[in-house]
Amino acid sequence: MSTLTYTLDQRTIEVDPAETILQVSLRSGIPHAHACGGNARCSTCRVLILEGVEHCDPRNDKEQMLAERLHFKSEIRLACQTTIRKEVTLRRLVLDDEDLQLTDQRSAGTSPTSAGEEKQLAVLFADIRGFTPFAETLPPYDIVHVLNRYFHEMGQVIDRNGGHIDNYMGDGLMALFGMEDSKGAALQAVKAGLEMHAAMELLKPYLQTIYATSFDIGVGIHYGDVVVGAIGAQSLKRVTAIGDAVNLASRIEAANKQAGTGLLISEETYSEVHEQVHLGKTIRVTIPGKTGEYSLYQVVGLRDSEAGRISRS
Repeated sequence: MSTLTYTLDQRTIEVDPAETILQVSLRSGIPHAHACGGNARCSTCRVLILEGVEHCDPRNDKEQMLAERLHFKSEIRLACQTTIRKEVTLRRLVLDDEDLQLTDQRSAGTSPTSAGEEKQLAVLFADIRGFTPFAETLPPYDIVHVLNRYFHEMGQVIDRNGGHIDNYMGDGLMALFGMEDSKGAALQAVKAGLEMHAAMELLKPYLQTIYATSFDIGVGIHYGDVVVGAIGAQSLKRVTAIGDAVNLASRIEAANKQAGTGLLISEETYSEVHEQVHLGKTIRVTIPGKTGEYSLYQVVGLRDSEAGRISRS
């Protein structure tokens, strides 16, 4: 006998072998979203298989096409296409009208990662040191101009090394590496961090000439697991990364201040790049919101095989 157990509804229902999960839900009075009418043209009926994924029949062609487009893991299944054998436990992922509007994959402009996707990325945070006193004496136009010039220079470096700027936060930025292919993402981010410092040194004479002062930057990098998805109000959604790895990268960047360094990387990043980099100091720090101490590594350049020492950080 095949059974479906719905965790949120606390019900277990006997299943006919020919029935899809969606058909079982509807005949049993369980509200189950299916915006496209159960034709595998959206993902609103998707479920998370908590137990018994091996008892689900293989994806058919229609489900496989959507699963590949949305990068679904094996445990995410379309209820309208999935039949089962034996016992399966699941959770519905779209529960009300608000969810339905947010997750309807037929919406114009929907990104392939709207539903959320786990990735392993290198996350880089950079922040200007001493920008507040630098900007205090400048007219607003000049502040905007300087930031735009700085972000333009840093953006070129990040793009050149296979990353992209994901977000701006005042005079700081967040960049992601490995969105298409995580292989080599950590080294790409480290190269970008070193080149950002080099680009900053080239920008300083310009700032000194016009404003009689300049500033430095701090860079922090962490390589780890994130969730990538379209975040925000319906009309303002953009694809970004969230998760503990993002927060940790931000904390690592901030640790430069107390360490007196310009480029720090996490232990996970170091394990990916240790054969390609020259290190300065190694520090042990506590991270706000985390327990225990963390080892952080100052990167001062690249080994000769990786184009020599780009800069001192």
